[in-house]
Amino acid sequence: MARAKFTREIRDVAKGWRWGRRTMTPRSALDSTPPPKIWSYPTDWARTAAGRAVRDVILDAALKPIIWNETTPEVFGLDNLEGVKGPVMFISNHSSHLDASIILTTLPHSWREKTATAAAKDYFFDVWWRSAFTALVYAGFPVERGAGEKATSKAKELIGEGWNIIVFPEGTRSTDGWLQRFRHGTSRLALDMRMPVVPIAIDGSGEVLPASGFRVRPGTIIVRVGDPIPTAGLRIGDRHALAQRAHEAVVAMHRCVRM
Repeated sequence: MARAKFTREIRDVAKGWRWGRRTMTPRSALDSTPPPKIWSYPTDWARTAAGRAVRDVILDAALKPIIWNETTPEVFGLDNLEGVKGPVMFISNHSSHLDASIILTTLPHSWREKTATAAAKDYFFDVWWRSAFTALVYAGFPVERGAGEKATSKAKELIGEGWNIIVFPEGTRSTDGWLQRFRHGTSRLALDMRMPVVPIAIDGSGEVLPASGFRVRPGTIIVRVGDPIPTAGLRIGDRHALAQRAHEAVVAMHRCVRM
């Protein structure tokens, strides 16, 4: 039965990669009315056992060696995760497209195997091939910026299933390396789901792969994982205070690693 289940999951992964490709139906058979510009990409296939197995190979055999060969990562604070019960929300500053890769390749396997990444729908899920890559490599799921409660529905579903999530609460990459304000939707989600918030500071990724660049440059990337911030006992009205506390935690570690 286990083999049959794994086979089904392999097929789901294959369907996920093919999903969204151009239809083979002749254009003459299609309605000439332009379809509404709505793009929806299923990502559950990438979080099956088969998807996780493929992701491990990609991260450990391809992505991590590339990052470690081209840059010099230094990681601190992973011991802060010891004894912590998931699911948790990993939040980090954001200055490079390398940031999600760095977090996933530095987290212990016991955490990474059930950690999904929130990714902007309008950028990472705009075409089928980028959608498939994001879903498979990062266990990514789309978040529609500015959609309010609708934007967190998938995140809540995953958290309810025991998944940790990676969120970049600045909402977009910093162009100068300085932290922008944290959006309150992230802290509201953490409070709604009663999950600890684990702050992560990444320093140097913006220089290695800046927002305006396409090539990874040699350099040092320092990652520091902070103490989890508990949310037990807090109310939804405390979301501003929680966002501020998380921001201060990342800023403090960011300044620390810059010294």
